[in-house]
Amino acid sequence: MRSGRYVKQPADYKAFIPNDLPPDPPVKLEDGIQHLLTDANIAIGKLDTMGFLVPNLDHIIAMYIRKEALLSSQIEGTQASLEDIFEYESNVPMTNINDVKEVINYIKALNHGIKRLEDFPMSIRLIKEIHEILLQNSRGKEKRPGDFRTSQNWIGHPGSSLTNASFVPPPPHEAMEAMGKLESFLHKDTSLPLLVKCALIHYQFETIHPFLDGNGRLGRLLITFFLYWKKALQHPLLYLSYYFKIHRQEYYDRLNLVRENGDYEQWISFFLKGIIWTSQSSLQTVQNILFLKESHKNKLIAKKISSPVAVALLDFLFEKPLVSINDVAKNFKISYQTTNSLISQFLKLEILKEITGKKRDKRYSYWEYLDYLSEGT
Repeated sequence: MRSGRYVKQPADYKAFIPNDLPPDPPVKLEDGIQHLLTDANIAIGKLDTMGFLVPNLDHIIAMYIRKEALLSSQIEGTQASLEDIFEYESNVPMTNINDVKEVINYIKALNHGIKRLEDFPMSIRLIKEIHEILLQNSRGKEKRPGDFRTSQNWIGHPGSSLTNASFVPPPPHEAMEAMGKLESFLHKDTSLPLLVKCALIHYQFETIHPFLDGNGRLGRLLITFFLYWKKALQHPLLYLSYYFKIHRQEYYDRLNLVRENGDYEQWISFFLKGIIWTSQSSLQTVQNILFLKESHKNKLIAKKISSPVAVALLDFLFEKPLVSINDVAKNFKISYQTTNSLISQFLKLEILKEITGKKRDKRYSYWEYLDYLSEGT
């Protein structure tokens, strides 16, 4: 078959051995895929151009990375919210610390990968580094972080076994060989359009499933890393986890269609639609955030609350949308009384909301900003 073959193993189960990339016969870039490819390239271009126009882009990228980390972890069953992430970063005690640590690890892994790609190529070595960060000091830490598996894994419902799994990836020795060939494909010059190549890389990685845990999260990271490495993105603003989460069953079904029928084209179409939808969604969110900032700045001016500290606080909220009076006082080196007065003015204008309901240790949310960021989480 075009995509690979199922091979019976000594323990009486069948494992899938993928064929090398690119597919043979080659991917058919007929009208439907070609139109999607054109639209996807335009959508990514618009998103990347927006990155050059946005002030304080680093803050927005940092927020997007948090959101991607959360969405990707939620697909794997992690129970955490965006507010939990900010609370953790502010050292607020919490009960679901293990869930939050998984998301924090994802943020660290994503940041590490982006930083490394400035002077280091996409490679097995980098993939292993990222995997080690993903699993350190969290659930899965006993599953060989940073090392390819040496035992058979499988995908299926809780309680399933190798004999009734929905998918069994290649055995360990075959998986290691397949990863070596995938690394070669990453670096190989082909006539394939970049986004089509990216779709194939994601499919192949998820099919090989080279680690005991964390394959889904790492496979989603590879999409952003590959596009950033190839300079299709100058700013890491594109993450497909939200799209995959919305279409979760279809995502799994389409990966399986490649394995069962060798139909790469339907998977590529689905992937390109995800690029278009995600780019447009991200672009709209960035525009909404810029409009929100401008409207709140105008509110401050209209109410004559536009002191340098007030304007600076508005900027600060885009970096840290959950704050206490002590947080603000410490950051701006102003008195508790001055800070309290400033927070009260932001509350009256409904820029901030108090979220604890307590008389002491109150915390305040830059709620409209968080609402934009929390979509889908």
